[in-house]
Amino acid sequence: MSDDFVTIAERVVEAVLEANPELATDAGDHRFDGRLPDFSADGVARDVAMLREASAALSQVDEDTLDAEGRVDHEVLMSLVDRLLFDLTEVREHEWNPLAHNPGVLLHSLISRPYAPVAQRLESLAQRLEAIPDALATARATLVDCPRVHLETAQGQFAGTAGLIASEVPRLLAEEPALAGRVEPAAQRARTALDEFGGWLGTQLADGGAGRDPRLGRRLWEARLWHTLDTGLTAAEVLSRAQDTLDRVSEQLREVSARMVGGPETDETVRAALDRLAEEHPDNTSIVDLAKRSLDEATEFVRANELVSLIDDPCVIQEMPEFARGVAVAYCDPPGALETSEVPTFYCISPTPSDWSPERITSFYREYNDHMVRNLTVHEAMPGHFLQLAHARRYRGSTRVRSLGWSGPFVEGWAVYTEELMADYGFGGVPVRLQQLKMQLRCALNAVIDQLVHCEGLTEADAMALMTGRGFQEEGEAAGKWRRALLTSTQLSTYFVGYVEVAGIGRARPSEVPVRDWHDRMLAHGSLAPRHLRTLLGV
Repeated sequence: MSDDFVTIAERVVEAVLEANPELATDAGDHRFDGRLPDFSADGVARDVAMLREASAALSQVDEDTLDAEGRVDHEVLMSLVDRLLFDLTEVREHEWNPLAHNPGVLLHSLISRPYAPVAQRLESLAQRLEAIPDALATARATLVDCPRVHLETAQGQFAGTAGLIASEVPRLLAEEPALAGRVEPAAQRARTALDEFGGWLGTQLADGGAGRDPRLGRRLWEARLWHTLDTGLTAAEVLSRAQDTLDRVSEQLREVSARMVGGPETDETVRAALDRLAEEHPDNTSIVDLAKRSLDEATEFVRANELVSLIDDPCVIQEMPEFARGVAVAYCDPPGALETSEVPTFYCISPTPSDWSPERITSFYREYNDHMVRNLTVHEAMPGHFLQLAHARRYRGSTRVRSLGWSGPFVEGWAVYTEELMADYGFGGVPVRLQQLKMQLRCALNAVIDQLVHCEGLTEADAMALMTGRGFQEEGEAAGKWRRALLTSTQLSTYFVGYVEVAGIGRARPSEVPVRDWHDRMLAHGSLAPRHLRTLLGV
């Protein structure tokens, strides 16, 4: 690899890490753990200038001087810089999305992971707590015409962040009580600022307006899709393939349902089969334990069938923190690729909120029944996100580029691919196969709804009919996905596009290469966009 490129790449990586403390902490670089993002006009202008300078420097690199690994790193870093620049200058979420200003995840990462002695983490925590009042003052001065759905979600998340400080900071201080005089005043001021910000959010909601439309519109959405997916597929091709997948998987779902409960291969038979499985479900007190058992089962299944090499890293399954709820039902929170300490991955599941009605709770657990939780655990943990990201952390290249420039389509595509892989090998029998096919329908519907919501003005009624009809989803799950489609943009498309591309690489396994060896090769290069992985694997 060219020494000149290594020098430029490392300089750009360093500048990006310094400018983005959330990205740095997430990557496992703890030098900036005392800082919060600076969304002031001066801060954003400074970051934009840095990114433009980085883009110009990378554009001067002669790719003909690079080997295959170097060319991939160059493209990955260019894509990262261009995406960050696009988000700051075109999407500009910091100006209308209050969720972008929530410090909860940056506090939680210092509290939950023992990457350093408690005293060191408390010092960083104190600095971040001290920064919260000014950061939220900047948020109030910056945010204009926020969408109502974002304001509503932010109210719950910011209250969760205040609760996190109230409950978790004292627990950490109990291990280093000598630092109470340093931390407690900062924590109190932070909680006061968060409460005031929550009141400000309430005032915006009380004004009665809907705020700006959360839909990006086709021009901005397609541009963001290009940055998010890093693929040659156009938006029209994504939509067409997703609709074709709906037809194909629906046929498979009817066939498997008829095999399970008898009767004709119809949608009514599918509903009868899903209703039977929905009766076997956890509740708020047992869902975490069910996920733990499912992880043990899936791990043993992967080992016995030699599907991919296991890695002996810790995975902690726990309830999703309050500050993170309201967007997804579950997520995997791994250590960053630059993390040097032995710290766990968190697989978080959200129980139902305390203010939900009994009917809505029942609907939720009919959707996330015992068999769906097993499939969810495959996706989030084994051999999905947890195992894939553990492999990715072991990649070592000439630069730190792949520690930052990871691909959402590859990460989500691998997880969806492993759902199908495990079901193909018989994990969980017909019940899990049925849930996996239902999830594959959901995966395709995610891409359809993502595009139709932001580009075609899809109504809530039509979206709900699509999800509860074609997707066989419970009403509570569909309602949550509708909100997620409004709260996010293009991320819902990563599951389907990633699956299409990762599954294609999986099917390209040479006949003489064992399944486990091929999957290990797929995971040996970091979390690369599938097009780069194809290049390195010669597919």
